[in-house]
Amino acid sequence: MAKRKTAYVCSDCGAEFPRWQGQCSECKAWNTISEFVVSPAKTSSRTVHSGYAGQTAAKIERLNAIDLEALPRFSSGFKELDRVLGGGIVPGAAMLIGGSPGAGKSTLLLQVMCTMAAGQSALYVTGEESLQQVAMRANRLGLPDDKLMMLAETNVETICELALQNKPRIMVIDSIQVMHVADVQSAPGSVSQVRESAAYLTRFAKQHHISMFIVGHVTKDGNLAGPKVLEHCIDSSMMLDGDSDGRYRTLRSHKNRFGAVNELGVFAMTERGLKEVKNPSAIFLSRSEHQSPGSSVMVIWEGTRPLLVEIQALVDYSQMANPRRVTVGLEQNRLAMLLAVLHRHGNVQMNDQDVFVNVVGGVKVSETSADLALLLAILSSFRNRPLPRELIVFGEVGLAGEIRPVPNGTERILEAAKHGFKRAIVPKANAPKQGVEGLQIVPVSQLSEALDALV
Repeated sequence: MAKRKTAYVCSDCGAEFPRWQGQCSECKAWNTISEFVVSPAKTSSRTVHSGYAGQTAAKIERLNAIDLEALPRFSSGFKELDRVLGGGIVPGAAMLIGGSPGAGKSTLLLQVMCTMAAGQSALYVTGEESLQQVAMRANRLGLPDDKLMMLAETNVETICELALQNKPRIMVIDSIQVMHVADVQSAPGSVSQVRESAAYLTRFAKQHHISMFIVGHVTKDGNLAGPKVLEHCIDSSMMLDGDSDGRYRTLRSHKNRFGAVNELGVFAMTERGLKEVKNPSAIFLSRSEHQSPGSSVMVIWEGTRPLLVEIQALVDYSQMANPRRVTVGLEQNRLAMLLAVLHRHGNVQMNDQDVFVNVVGGVKVSETSADLALLLAILSSFRNRPLPRELIVFGEVGLAGEIRPVPNGTERILEAAKHGFKRAIVPKANAPKQGVEGLQIVPVSQLSEALDALV
């Protein structure tokens, strides 16, 4: 018997090592290296004949001779999911969807599969639940269950053989952490099993043009569990986020070979499953009638659409030698930098003040267009003067106190006007040459001009 070969792989960065060690020398993470069994070379030939029966021989083609019309996109039945995927589902694509327990991954995919099964062949493979449990959930949600094919199996080779007999157009694997390949000796959920199972399923989906959704677990840090190579072999990686006690869920794309990344889809969890939210800005702008100090509204750009989000700031006298700088939904280091700019170019000193910043609705803002709105919210709380309710603000603030333009400025302004805002403080370079009806646009090029515009 040939001696099996082993390697040691870091689950965070995917780096390989000849022996086990406590810390990964590549990403500096601790206790992330685990054993990986290297499959013998002869198993690949046996796998092709048993798992991929009927496949066509590979051949070289010119790029301009490839037929694109033979594999058009098709809709999932959910416009928010289609938006995150880049306009619909691509045949042969392997799509990974992760999220914390209870976020609604299985519920969303069950709704999608039951809807799509009415017009095309669909197969739902469950490895964590029994068929009766899935049927009970579909019955509770009131989904059409007369067309969807179900399979309870964890062996990847068996799943692919049965899929070849039924020839589905779309499949769901729930979840990749419980799948296993017979040739790998480690337990399901290990680095080697997750890596081999994902590679096997992805190769199968591409060779037979089957669109495949793969459900993945997350770690306690909120990252996708398993080796980093799992995200490299699939075509699209999405995360379904949301608090267990909250109603709304956000689906965000982190990788997409067929569309834009950082696209955002918003869903609401109801008794009938996940429902699409047609106007996400209305959720994030659910403000009270009383306008309080420290609140401002900004326009951020998520993927291919603008979103109106409220940002809140609380400035209070600090009892400690080092005042606190706390942010939720924003980068903390950028807050410290903007406070220094406000002191230098706005003559507002907060060395003895605690500053707390929160983005309402659980939205995480990573772009710099929120700089100006953040500073105005901080100044409003510091002076205890509320900003006008119909005011919209966006713009990047530089270290020299200049207000820099942001991408898609005109689309942001039109989105604000559509929601009834009457006044907008925007970078001078983003101000449209022709005015917007019902919206007073105040172009600014320096931080001092923005502060004077409030007066």
